[in-house]
Amino acid sequence: MNDGVITFASLLKQQGYATGFAGKWHLDGDGKPQWSPERKFGFDDNRFMFNRGHWKNFEIVKAEPRVGARDKKGQPSYSLAEADERSFSTDFLCDRAVEFIKANKAQPFCYYVSLPDPHGPNSVRAPYDTMYADIKVPIPPTLMREPNQIPNWGKSDSVTAAQLRRIMPAYYGMVKCIDDNVGKLIQTLKEEGLLEKTIIVFTSDHGDLCGEHGRLNKGVPYEGSARIPFIIYAPGILPGGRVVDEALTTVDFLPTILSMMSAQGNYTSDGRNATRLLRGTLQKPWYDLTFLRSTPGDPWLAAVSGQYKLVISATDKPWLIDVRNDPNEIVNLFGKPQYAKTIAQMRAGLIRYVKAHNDTHARFPAIQVQLSGF
Repeated sequence: MNDGVITFASLLKQQGYATGFAGKWHLDGDGKPQWSPERKFGFDDNRFMFNRGHWKNFEIVKAEPRVGARDKKGQPSYSLAEADERSFSTDFLCDRAVEFIKANKAQPFCYYVSLPDPHGPNSVRAPYDTMYADIKVPIPPTLMREPNQIPNWGKSDSVTAAQLRRIMPAYYGMVKCIDDNVGKLIQTLKEEGLLEKTIIVFTSDHGDLCGEHGRLNKGVPYEGSARIPFIIYAPGILPGGRVVDEALTTVDFLPTILSMMSAQGNYTSDGRNATRLLRGTLQKPWYDLTFLRSTPGDPWLAAVSGQYKLVISATDKPWLIDVRNDPNEIVNLFGKPQYAKTIAQMRAGLIRYVKAHNDTHARFPAIQVQLSGF
């Protein structure tokens, strides 16, 4: 990440907040695990921040964190290595959050817990490792698709039903372990008398297809990969139980959270302040369109609304998907006359995005042609 990036933690620190971070950072080059990166980006207490890796076992040696599992050469390993409720990654990082809360309860604070799980390798400590051993794993209907249902950017990785039955029980165990640890954090806030004056955000950096479209992990604009949870608890600020169907993206987080906290700061942001949308007090229609792009390798761009998704790729024709009525995302509506207005609006928004940010994916000839007029 560029040195000049101003994070919400930087701005809150300027407001007098104690700030900290525990877990995977993944924004400081190739270092792995690389504990406590030199560049903090506003997260003052970053002792338990590591740059890369999906480690399962941590320990503290001579007051310094390290990966507890080692291979035969003494190098950090993704092995469980008999991780328990103190050393397993999810427990370890959430325990550090509990310590931070207790140490800073007398002042405003912001702590970011970035859990490596749920993520491959699919492994988890006892008792979560066997908790779902006997469950009937649901097999996604899109595990097998017809040729006309498969865009080039969404080709199968040949995942099988037998493979899913083998790996998914541990995935469920990882999720349950996270759920229990979130409960631990909430209970800590209750016991310290802080819950009713604390904003809690639960979200993720990406999804996991878990066999949908014959794939695992992420990297494509399918909902299972690109759509993420965003649950926010903000007593006295947001009403409970409200569901928002409009499209938002991660760049909307900074202006929204700062607005909700009435935090001041000198910053620029490409995001939108969604506070009124979340409250249900918006006076004019929300601009229901946001944008996605691939990482290098198989370039694609996407415009996404609450109902539709337009994907422009360097390796295929355009795809328009109605995610509301086609949740399996297997029908391409592009070219059908009744969707011409929707396509034109989404294409225009995508062009504005590309021009505003000089997106390098738009330099690919196939994408240029599709953006210029299909």
